[in-house]
Amino acid sequence: MIDASGPRVLKGHGTQNDFVVLPDPDGTVWPEDRLDAALVRRLCDRQEGLGADGVLRVVPSAHVPDAAAVLGDALDECTWFMDHRNADGSHAEMCGNGIRLYLHVLVAEGLLDVEQARAGVLVGTRGGPRRVGQGADGYWVDMGPARPLGRGEAVLSGVTYPGTGVSMGNPHLVCLTDVALESLDLAHAPAVDPALFPDGVNVELVNVLSAEEGPSGTTAHVRLRVSERGVGETRSCGTGACAAAWAALDAGGRSAGTVTVDVPGGRLSVEVTPGTTVLSGPAVVVSSGTLTREWLG
Repeated sequence: MIDASGPRVLKGHGTQNDFVVLPDPDGTVWPEDRLDAALVRRLCDRQEGLGADGVLRVVPSAHVPDAAAVLGDALDECTWFMDHRNADGSHAEMCGNGIRLYLHVLVAEGLLDVEQARAGVLVGTRGGPRRVGQGADGYWVDMGPARPLGRGEAVLSGVTYPGTGVSMGNPHLVCLTDVALESLDLAHAPAVDPALFPDGVNVELVNVLSAEEGPSGTTAHVRLRVSERGVGETRSCGTGACAAAWAALDAGGRSAGTVTVDVPGGRLSVEVTPGTTVLSGPAVVVSSGTLTREWLG
C-alpha cells in the first residue's frame, strides 16, 4: 500500500489560474529551508509533480521571516500571510486569483469564520496587506490603487507592441492592441526593456471589446492573454486583469469604472476608482490529498 502519511496538499484555481496549496497553520510543516525553490519547481511541474502556476503556503504571518518588513504597521492586523511562490521557485508579491483561493481555503479548512470572511479580512502578502472577502458570487479583494510606471513596449515574434507600465504591487506592461489575441504565440515570453523592468514584468496583450459598455451594465469590456514572469502564459492573472482594466479606462480618458475582463480561464470583474481597485471572481478547490514519502524522497 502506498504510504499516504505525508503532508497535506490541496489543488485549486481562480479562473483556471491554478495553484498547489500547502496548509501550514502552525508554521512547522513548510519552513523556508524546506520549501525551497527546487521543491516549488517540482510541485509545479506538470509532468513530474502536481502541476500549477504557483504555490500558496497557508501560514500565520508570525511564522514568515520577512512578513514584518513587507507589512510594517499592518503586521498585527494580518493574522494570515499568503506565502506565494511562482512556478520557477521565486517569491511573488501578489496574485489576485491566488488570494481569492487563499481565502476560500481559510474558510473551507475552518481557519476563518464564514461571517469574518463575508465582512472581509486583511491578509498579508509580499505586496503589502490586502483586504479580501466573500461575496454572493465568489470572492473579492481590494487590490489597492493602480500606479502607472510609464510607457514601455513588448516585442513578440518580431512585432513591437506599445504598452503602459502599471504596478498592482507587482509590475505589469499592458499592451492594448487590435491584433486578434488567438493569433499570438506566447510560447516564449515577450522581450521587454530591462532598464524599465529590472525584476521582470507580467505582460498583458489586451483587446478592448467595448470602451463604452460591458456585460451586465459594466463600464467596459476587455479580453486579455498574459505572460507571467517566472511562469509563462497562464489561463488568468488577477493583478493583470486589474492592470488591464485600469489601462483600458485610462486610454478612454476615464479614472473610474467597472470593467468586465475575459481571460482564457473565465470572467473577472474589476472596479476601478481613483483610490483603489477591487477584483471579483470565483475560486474553487479541486482536490485534497497528501504528498507521498516516495515523491518527497
